[in-house]
Amino acid sequence: RLLRHHAGDLAIDPQRIGVLGFSAGGHVAACVSVGQPGHEDQRATATPHSRRPERDASSRPDFTVLVYPVVSMQDGVTHSGSRKNLLGSDPTAEQITHWSAELHVDANTPPAFLVHCANDSVSIANSEGYAEALRQHGVPVELLRFESGGHGFGLGAGDHPAAGWIDRAAEWAKHHPAPAP
Repeated sequence: RLLRHHAGDLAIDPQRIGVLGFSAGGHVAACVSVGQPGHEDQRATATPHSRRPERDASSRPDFTVLVYPVVSMQDGVTHSGSRKNLLGSDPTAEQITHWSAELHVDANTPPAFLVHCANDSVSIANSEGYAEALRQHGVPVELLRFESGGHGFGLGAGDHPAAGWIDRAAEWAKHHPAPAP
């Protein structure tokens, strides 16, 4: 909201603001992107006492970049340590559903660029499931998959298998969302 509100001062396009998240931060970025309950755009619920000009701007990103994200809390997909840290040792089925971002994708979810290695300690099923949910709703998605590289490669510099992913993501973001005519 602040970026959109101050877009003129910052010389940025308020219709081309994305969100980037790595690992557990990817979970937060995915939740914000799907407007998941607890993360949705709160403009409609603001009271007159809480109104500030920046509250009138949307908090929904225009595109999403997720790097080795923890998207799901579902058994067989989630990263158990992340789920335990977020939901405790014995989460309910409702909590698992609520915090599994791939279950909240719809046609209004922003386009996404995902990067994941098959040998990551965070299962690549997180990225694959999110990508498939986007495809099912007609939302543009690109999943950049590497067979090796593990977890925590960050910007993928040097001779890492994922080297160059940031350049590919930047090129992709130039076209998603489609620039205004």
